[in-house]
Amino acid sequence: MKAVILAGGFGTRLGDETELMPKPMVPIGDMPILWHIMKIYSHYGIHDFIICLGYKAQVVKDFFANYALHTSDVTFELSTGNATYHHRQAEPWRVTLVDTGPASQTGGRLLRVCDYVGKESFCFTYGDGVSDIRIDKLIDYHRQHGKLATVTAVTPPGRWGMLNVDKDRVAGFSEKIESEESLINAGYFVLEPQIFDMIENDDTVWEQKPLQQLAQRGQLMSYRHRGFWQCMDNPRERRDLEKYWQSGKAPWKVWA
Repeated sequence: MKAVILAGGFGTRLGDETELMPKPMVPIGDMPILWHIMKIYSHYGIHDFIICLGYKAQVVKDFFANYALHTSDVTFELSTGNATYHHRQAEPWRVTLVDTGPASQTGGRLLRVCDYVGKESFCFTYGDGVSDIRIDKLIDYHRQHGKLATVTAVTPPGRWGMLNVDKDRVAGFSEKIESEESLINAGYFVLEPQIFDMIENDDTVWEQKPLQQLAQRGQLMSYRHRGFWQCMDNPRERRDLEKYWQSGKAPWKVWA
């Protein structure tokens, strides 16, 4: 199975952090949050990634182009220009980087990678949220219910729009949190390729018309995750994630 990750937004709420890089490249510890998300998927056997680029796409391309160099010992033969890598530690990843346009909306970015996804079920998430979610159980749940889309639902920190859930089926959306049992879209979707038919163009916002249509047709199910989830939408959230990582007890570090 492939995992599609959005990595093209401007991330303006992070301030100076995103003047030189897209938000998914902002580091937690020594590595971008994008890398942390990929490590979560990789822990559950998903090693084939499609990254949707936009704002400062070259930064992401440079990171992966030089990944082996930065994670290995290396000997350079200056007279020949040859390089020999030693003790390579690179993950078994296949990474497809797709420029999905500087101003495309979330649905538009997803539509632009349709040909790379193919005709099979795939994972899809945002490039700014980490979790200790069991990806294997999420995929099993999606396969069991047989609908077109599954969205991971979590109880929010307190400022998000709410999913209206009826026995795991998503019935609609609300703007305000109403109780401690309110649920939000945490990303970590599993989708069927038919969802591409619901995306019109670059201006389509995935969280609006496509998800609303899926909900109205009874084709959007929620997977309730009661563990850790945190996005990195502002400097405070970035500092919180950094504290977790530096403590050595980051909840999302499910890999060895």
